[in-house]
Amino acid sequence: MTQAVRITPCSAVKAAIRPPGSKSITNRAIVCAALATGTSHLRGVLDSEDTHVMIAAWQQLGLTLQHDPVAGELQIEGCGGKLNAPPTELFIGNSGTTIRFLTAALAACGGRYQLDGVPRMRERPIGDLLIALRQLGCQVSSLNAQHGDCPPVAINSNGMRGGSATVAGNISSQYLSGILLAAPLAEHDVVLEVDGELVSVPYVEMTSAVMRSFGAAVSGPASGPLRIASSKQTPENRYRGSQYAIEPDASAASYFWGAAAITGGEGRVQGLGRSSLQGDVRFCEVLEQMGCSVDYADDSIVVRGGKLCGVDVDMAHISDTVQTLAAVALFASGPTTVRGVAHNRVKETDRISDLACELRRLGAAVDEFDDGLTIHPPETIRSANIETYHDHRMAMSLALVGLRAAGIVIKDPACTAKTYPNYWDDLERFCHARIERMN
Repeated sequence: MTQAVRITPCSAVKAAIRPPGSKSITNRAIVCAALATGTSHLRGVLDSEDTHVMIAAWQQLGLTLQHDPVAGELQIEGCGGKLNAPPTELFIGNSGTTIRFLTAALAACGGRYQLDGVPRMRERPIGDLLIALRQLGCQVSSLNAQHGDCPPVAINSNGMRGGSATVAGNISSQYLSGILLAAPLAEHDVVLEVDGELVSVPYVEMTSAVMRSFGAAVSGPASGPLRIASSKQTPENRYRGSQYAIEPDASAASYFWGAAAITGGEGRVQGLGRSSLQGDVRFCEVLEQMGCSVDYADDSIVVRGGKLCGVDVDMAHISDTVQTLAAVALFASGPTTVRGVAHNRVKETDRISDLACELRRLGAAVDEFDDGLTIHPPETIRSANIETYHDHRMAMSLALVGLRAAGIVIKDPACTAKTYPNYWDDLERFCHARIERMN
């Protein structure tokens, strides 16, 4: 098994790529299709650990899902919102979307379930989701004696009553998205208010868009109030089996745009354009502020590197690209400050503190604060063995540093399988860089 990879610096990138399907859209579409009446065919499905966990969970619950990972296709026989599963224990790994979406969906379906994951999952909060579900009449609770608002989660529910609920917005937009996805199954219409400032607004907008594609009726802005029609009161608003195409992953695309910025080259990402459902395409706007040029078309976005300067930017709504920006910032003139991402501390790892540690290892001076950090690029980037903390985004983003700086080694490269199993092959092809696998 490969223990680490060493990146060899390369010349200016000039290449095009179509990244794999969006993890966020894939898992939302799977939930809608699983809860639908009839058969759904999904195309462009991401083949990764996170999507495998979601697929396996629904199969364990008795649904028929036929997955062709080579073709990127998935056929799902929906349950129509009615599960006949016996009491079931589901292992969710470290997939935040899966545990949050399934907790809400299974509570709305009714039944007895327990959801658990890896040790890190038992440190990732879910309490605000449980509170909101209880407001809607669901019986859900945490079984975690040490961290009372974290998994494992117990569900012993007779379904979702509906009505009004208030959802915390400052920790994760996935709480709101989870309830949105489940709400069409409620006995009565659901109205959701957001408490506090909502992080990652584009992900909630994405959820609403995917739901509408499967027949649900959702109205209102992402920041609330949101109204979801009960399919039991208005059957025409139920989820229906659908043909659905999933666009490439914009978070994954950020690494290739970042590679173009770092090497002073040109990177074209195909399959993503100005009308993308994913907010992370706005990462290109940050690169523009730093000195890159960006061309937007209907089905592609091209980034061309330029003289990079530091920026001060609020990334609350594109927080999955913070680590990519950090890699680019090492090559800028002047400091870069990232704000608005306190919720990054409760992801796969603490993506503020641990990122700061690795940037210092590379020679940068870093000022860390509650909701972000300031990066002061070094005159010379040091050779370093980079710790990844089992975080796929730490590995994929900091590998970009090695495209211009010698001696960069990324430990535990297999962690990228969570969302992008073929990342190292694609990066090597895209950049014409040598990536040495070290055993």
